[in-house]
Parts: sequence; C-alpha cells; structure tokens
Amino acid sequence: MKGKYTCIDLFAGCGGLSEGFLASGKFHGLAHVEWELPMVHTLRNRLEQRWEHTSEDAEKRVVHFDIQKTEELINGSWSDATIQQYGTTNHPILASNGIKGILGKEKVDLIIGGPPCQAYSIAGRAQDKNSMKDDYRNYLFESFVKVVKAFEPKMFVFENVPGMLSAEPGGIPVTQRIFDAFEEIGYEIKEPEELKNVVLDASHFRVPQKRRRVILIGVQKKQKFNLESVYSEILKLATPQSIATVKDAIVNLPALYPLANPEKRDGKNVSHENPKKKVLHHEARYHNPRDVQAFREWIMQRMNSKSSFEKINFYNVRLNKKSNHAKYRNLEWDKPSPTIVAHLYKDGLMFIHPDENQARSISVREAAALQSFPDDFTFLGSNAYQYKMIGNAVPVKLAKAVATGVANYLEMKS
Repeated sequence: MKGKYTCIDLFAGCGGLSEGFLASGKFHGLAHVEWELPMVHTLRNRLEQRWEHTSEDAEKRVVHFDIQKTEELINGSWSDATIQQYGTTNHPILASNGIKGILGKEKVDLIIGGPPCQAYSIAGRAQDKNSMKDDYRNYLFESFVKVVKAFEPKMFVFENVPGMLSAEPGGIPVTQRIFDAFEEIGYEIKEPEELKNVVLDASHFRVPQKRRRVILIGVQKKQKFNLESVYSEILKLATPQSIATVKDAIVNLPALYPLANPEKRDGKNVSHENPKKKVLHHEARYHNPRDVQAFREWIMQRMNSKSSFEKINFYNVRLNKKSNHAKYRNLEWDKPSPTIVAHLYKDGLMFIHPDENQARSISVREAAALQSFPDDFTFLGSNAYQYKMIGNAVPVKLAKAVATGVANYLEMKS
C-alpha cells in the first residue's frame, strides 16, 4: 500500500514512527535505517506481514547499517574496513550503491527519525559521572543532518526527549548546535528558546501513556512553507479532553495469575499461569514468591499515593535492601501509564500490573499496547530485546498524528 508522499526513517528501531506514518495512509517508506538486528528483523517482518512488501523488498528497504558511517550509507562506496565488518558483497545496501541506489529516481518528501535519547535524557545524565558530555550519541544528530542535506526533502521530523532542551555537550546547548546545522543546509526550525513550545504529550493523541516528546519539524526554506501552520495541523488532531487509560489498553487481555508453587516448564522458571486463550507476547515474567507477595501488598496498601520515604521503606523492609530510591510503582486503571522505558528489559518493578490478584509486572504485549502498537504487531528477538525496542519506540498513534498533520499541510500547499 503506497501513500501519496515518501519518507526515509532514520534510527528506525522496531518501527514505531514508520508504523504511524504508514498507518496514516499518506506515506510510503522508501528506506528505514537501523543498527540493532532484533529491531531490523522486526521491522522487516512487519513490512512483509502488514505493509505488502515482498521479503526481498523488505530486506532491501530496512537497512542494517551504522548511521555514523553516513557517507557510505548514502552512497554505498564502502571502505575495505566496512566490507570486512559486514562480511559480504551481497549485502543489499552495498549491492544497490547505498540509499541512493535503493531510491533510484524516487524523490524524498520527508525524513523522519529520533537519534538515541540516552545522552539527552536527564535521568541518563544524572547517572553518568560526566553527565554524558563525552557520549558520542550527543552528536548523532549530525548524521541526520547529512542525510537531510543529501536528499533535500521538503520537510523533516526529528523526535527526541525533553531533556534534549537542556543538554550541553562540550559546553554548547545541543539545541543551538542543531539549529545552526540545519540553518547551514537551508532548513528552518524553531529557534532554540522556542523548542519548549513543541513538546507534545502522547496522551493528548489517544496514547494510553504520559510521554512527553520534542517534535522538531524542519521545512526547506525554498519551499516557502509556514512552520507554525505545520504544527497547527498536528495540534488539530490532539484530544486532551479525551485521554486513553491503562484500562482502555490492557483490561481485555487474559489475566495471568500467580501459581501456588512456581515450576519449571521447558527449562524456564514459571511463576504465573499462562492463559487458556493464548495471546502473542502475553506471558508473565518470572517473579519469585517474595516478589509476588510484595506486589500484591503494594497495590492493596495503595503505596503509589504514599510519601517517598514510605515507598523506599516498603521496598527495603520486604527485600532486606538498603536502596535510596523507590523501586516499585504500579499502573493505575483510570490513568494513562507513566512513560514506558527501555529499562523494562532489565526488570518491571516500576510497571506493576494494577490488578493485585495478578501480582506481576506487565507483559511484552501490555507494554506494546501502552505504546499504542497494533495488536497484530509481532516483535522478534529475546523477551529482553522486545521490551527494549518497545520502550525506545515512538508511540504509534503519536506518530500517526504527526504524519497526518504534516500530510494535511502538504496537501493544502499542493
């Protein structure tokens, strides 16, 4: 199914942005660039299973490549070192002379993407002794800029965390670096001090989750587009008066109740009963009996509403720990979920299911639903990788709203 406009997705992950843009019915994806293989396999599978690509075409268009080697990505003139790294001259991007070879004569209307956000996140900076000032990911936006320069789209959409607004790698605000870089290649974006006004909350777009993101839109100056009008078209689709909740997203999924005695099945520890009605990706993580009891007590005592001291004490007393941070939090039926994070691949202690009788953290399918992925979306790779790719994704319904708003503006100008 081809849309009216074309796009390239950079830092594509498992395809949250791509899925939203394709689901809008307005865009056709020309190429999707990603480095981590489980995400690459997931997105290729999605293009084939849902978006009517052949397996050969999906393999070609979802480009497994390190975007830092930007010139090689664009042109396909690989160095000997790159050929040795990828191991074969039959790699689709090498055989097709880079993204330019994949595109052929097709023009690019839009470039979308969100460089990894860890170096911009306030939490990430707090945990790093140098506040991530030396992290290479601070400068991955430069690769995004180079791809925009090479293909000259009418517009681009650059998504990231609000922490980006205060990041200062090398002592210079990253927002100023980004502004100057796009200014130099002929694109207009919001002034650095105005970017706080383009932080969108995913829950305002029927995503059952509180997730704030900078949606930085750039327009090619020679197009004479009105940037304010582009944002206006997106904001017309917001419904802050009608917020989707955790209940809306996951209440109909089969319950996963704890077993009286955990057991091993097929070599795996199992603590919760699998439902009679099997649902893809909907299995409980293993939790030992102590954790199961703690989760149940946490919800029954309504610990979410207690003070930080009480929350920390609850965890330390029951687990005989000496943490200085609250480790537990449960979802609440009548509210959107807190921001789904990639940390879920390590544990789900901050995402305890709201039903005390289930006494567990959320499943992969529940995490995906809270990110507004469609029910038929298949994630490939280990469970840990599935949680990671979901936590790193752009919520699909937010992406769809951005795509629709941008397309509506382009249609008005055509």
